Amino acid sequence: MSFRVADRVAQLPPYIFSEINVIKAQAKARGVELLSLGIGDPDLPTPSVIVEKMVAAVKKPTNHAYSPYEGSELFRDAARHWFQRRFGVALETKNIIALIGSKEGIAHFPMAFINAGEGAVYPSPGYPVFETSITLAGGRAIPLPLKAEHGFVPQAKQVEQIFLSQRPKYMLLNFPSNPTSVVCPRETLEEIVYLAKRHSVILAYDNAYSEIYFDEKRRPISLLEIPGAEDVAIEFHSLSKTFNMTGWRVGFAAGNPDLVAGLLKYKTNIDSGPFLAAQEAGAFALDQAEVITPPIRAVYAERLAYAKKALGKLRIEYLDPSATFYVWAKVPGNRSSMDFAIKLIEAEGLVVTPGIGFGKDGEGFFRLALTTDLANLKIAFDKLTRFLK
Repeated sequence: MSFRVADRVAQLPPYIFSEINVIKAQAKARGVELLSLGIGDPDLPTPSVIVEKMVAAVKKPTNHAYSPYEGSELFRDAARHWFQRRFGVALETKNIIALIGSKEGIAHFPMAFINAGEGAVYPSPGYPVFETSITLAGGRAIPLPLKAEHGFVPQAKQVEQIFLSQRPKYMLLNFPSNPTSVVCPRETLEEIVYLAKRHSVILAYDNAYSEIYFDEKRRPISLLEIPGAEDVAIEFHSLSKTFNMTGWRVGFAAGNPDLVAGLLKYKTNIDSGPFLAAQEAGAFALDQAEVITPPIRAVYAERLAYAKKALGKLRIEYLDPSATFYVWAKVPGNRSSMDFAIKLIEAEGLVVTPGIGFGKDGEGFFRLALTTDLANLKIAFDKLTRFLK
């Protein structure tokens, strides 16, 4: 017997990483030693002070119950205080909800706000869940092409044209960007907020990488810092990258009361909040963020310095990252990004992510994730050097 998946799943675009996984398995079977710079999962452990707080929290019987749907007041208050300290934005606790990782909230948001056939805009190149979540909700996924000639930053005229021609319900933005590492200028965000209010378009802002930056004078901002943004915007944050807590699945959303309430109403019908002990540890992490995060950034800064030097020696063009732990680089030669990635695995066992995996506007580029130590980075660039000879 065979069973057909639902149309909403069948219509999803091909998941090209499945092909890469096959190539990896074949290379490994031939005895090729694999080294991955393809996964955006920090190799650094969660800081021990957070782990110790979690151990203590797990032992509390009160933390073994269901979490309130909106999350614990302790965690949401910590998020509120952190937001005030970090961005200078005063939020009300009731306008913050805990998430089982920000990906969960981003994926569920269109389910709460998109009717069948309504349009939603997503960045291309961008994190694949942006597009697929719109499709699964029955919406029209509308790409916002981000071009190299504009530094992968959206242009106000381009955004307004999409608003006028497509009449989308919402637009999702992600800065600092995965995969490009670009930080959007404040002036551009101000223009987009103005256009969103003018055309009654919701803004959903993925700010998961706000704390992985390399210049104190160019720290990523919150969209909610922009005057008027709270009238139209919801912002998603994650503890995953900030505190090396990817497996803990804790994040939060904040912003416009109607948008937060709509997302919460959907969530109450499908899940509960994150594990209460994880929220308690997460609240501690947010309270101590100014102490915990600088050493993490220092590690990535050292790795980035090495990667930039190595790419320079290979004469590979790249965007100079001011945030995230990714490097967005141009595929050398005339290969497609997929062909480059596959051949690199077959020849050297080095895994990178082809730009096409982030949408058609990512073609011609590949992403390096600096989520391995310097010793492995040196091996990786030795492999890349041999491959390009």
